[in-house]
Amino acid sequence: TNNSLQDWAYALLAAAAFMLLLLALRWLVLRYLKRVAKNTETVVDDFLIDVLSATRILLAVALSLYLGAHFLTLPGALEKVVDRIFITALILQVGFWSTRGLIFWLRHHFSQGGKEDEGARSMSLSLLSFLGRVVIWVLVLLSTLDNLGINVTALVASLGIGGIAVALAMQNILGDLFASLSIAIDKPFVIGDFIILGSEMGTVEHVGLKTTRIRSLGGEQIILSNNDLLQSRIRNYKRMQERRALFAIGVTYDTPAEKLESIPKLIEQAVAAQADARFDRAHFKSFGAFSLDFETVYYVLKSDYNVFMNVQQAINLQLVRSFAEHGIEFAFPTQTLHLHSDSVATKAVNQPVQTIEPTIANA
Repeated sequence: TNNSLQDWAYALLAAAAFMLLLLALRWLVLRYLKRVAKNTETVVDDFLIDVLSATRILLAVALSLYLGAHFLTLPGALEKVVDRIFITALILQVGFWSTRGLIFWLRHHFSQGGKEDEGARSMSLSLLSFLGRVVIWVLVLLSTLDNLGINVTALVASLGIGGIAVALAMQNILGDLFASLSIAIDKPFVIGDFIILGSEMGTVEHVGLKTTRIRSLGGEQIILSNNDLLQSRIRNYKRMQERRALFAIGVTYDTPAEKLESIPKLIEQAVAAQADARFDRAHFKSFGAFSLDFETVYYVLKSDYNVFMNVQQAINLQLVRSFAEHGIEFAFPTQTLHLHSDSVATKAVNQPVQTIEPTIANA
């Protein structure tokens, strides 16, 4: 070669010195930004700190070798290899910076909001960050291939037919992927919601790219594909502002009319005594098979099912006490047998049996 031992020594020393300089510069800049960030409320310095922290040693090594190579006389082909190595390292580093910047921006964006939106923000953050990383690294891959001298346009065109075949083979996976994106954007439910679909019910624990995981009331985990999930009728109880409750009670048929008239008022008082309930109506609805039936509608002001059951229990206990005080009896299935006596039949039964003897007429 045309390079002396001294040239190689200069090249290595220059590369080592430049690498140390880059690492020291990175450390000093980050230290300065962290000190400034403590005294400011803006997120710009935090963004710069997060992005610069993603700087890989690979870039420093590639840049140092690239600069050190300028102290040497290299063949044209080898010089192109060095250039491509440096540009490839730079493209990869841009990918790392872009990924870190995207995640920082998404986290900052989705951190705005109340605790009630935490499930929706967590789900959207995970899905959008994944899709963003996919886009970034696809672009990095294409740029790297182009830098290595591969005709990307021809490659993409040649993959067209193969891509169609792959898409047909992966249509279920792609369907679930787009369904997860639809869930993230439309938000029919979020993590923490209690949903019912068909015979399945439970609390949403995780929404992934292909499946959604639900924790059932029995404790087991139910895993459903996102595509099947969106094709079902979903009942979301977490978003219920208030719960409509209906219950019926029956009293005995021998209850006097004036006491029947007082029953709706007693029910209203029992409901109004509950802090988490709002009375709607109570009516003497119908004549049942064994009871006089009253129907009551009220609203529980919270969506929690346990709160609803506590309110219903308190109302029931209050009605038991109120009815006992007013001498009103709850009805329950009974049967009354009425025996009718037939005087004629009784008389016939009590008559003694008469014997009729045959008579023979004389001829």
